[in-house]
Amino acid sequence: MPNLDLVAKDNLSSFRRIALGTWRTAYDPSVYGSLKLEMAPVLAYIDAFRERTGRRLTLTHVLVKAVALTLAEMPDANAILRWKRIYLRKDIGVFFQVAMKDEETGEIDLSGVTIHDAGSKSLLDILDETEARVAKVRAHKDKDLEQTRSTFKRIPYVLLGPMLSLIGFLCYTLNLDLRKLGIPKDTFGSVMITNVGSLGLEEAYVPLVPYSRVPLLVAVGKVAEEPVVRDGQLAIAQTMKLFATFDHRILDGSHAAKMSRCLHACFADPEAAFGPLPESRASEATAEG
Repeated sequence: MPNLDLVAKDNLSSFRRIALGTWRTAYDPSVYGSLKLEMAPVLAYIDAFRERTGRRLTLTHVLVKAVALTLAEMPDANAILRWKRIYLRKDIGVFFQVAMKDEETGEIDLSGVTIHDAGSKSLLDILDETEARVAKVRAHKDKDLEQTRSTFKRIPYVLLGPMLSLIGFLCYTLNLDLRKLGIPKDTFGSVMITNVGSLGLEEAYVPLVPYSRVPLLVAVGKVAEEPVVRDGQLAIAQTMKLFATFDHRILDGSHAAKMSRCLHACFADPEAAFGPLPESRASEATAEG
């Protein structure tokens, strides 16, 4: 069984072929862009969801779903490079970072959780899976993750770079499933999300991680109030910026434009994008009675 389910992409444009030949690694072709979203509709949706279910839905859960829907609309962005060729993923996996404390050093350690097949899951499914997996990560009960962390703690600093490059080569270039060696399957998914807004930051660009082979990273800024113009009138709106870093060998401005339109649509009409709000607990109790 391979590490990833892939299909080769053959209908490449001349630019894409030139891009593949121009840049050798993800160190070279980083492109950056930002997107501003008005947040009132989705924040109201989150508040209503929480009130009806008693569950703590967050912007991170919403973004996991929204980004997965966006990749479904733009499958060329759900890709990976192997042997100078673009391969399209069959699964959409969304990785988001989780902050945890290293009990040995007391330092904050960044780990993460990947939600696979995120586009077909409801927000409640994503919330359930996220809470369960984050709890395991923070309690150090995720066996695969703990084995990986333990292994890397034992590797001498001088060998960390070569070891990461080797793992990336085996998992992605050769597409080998290394779970028997303690390397989780498809660790980073299709796209990485990091919520810098939770740290109080409104803006941040994050670097591509070459050994992960993920071509798209999204940093989520803090929600802030700012003046906007609507129908020629000045108003105050809650806004949030997304900051994307992408691999230009795979993605370009046309991809970014289509993904931007999809994200705008998701946040402008969350019920249409994410589904109707769940029944309230009071309604469920009345129905059962």
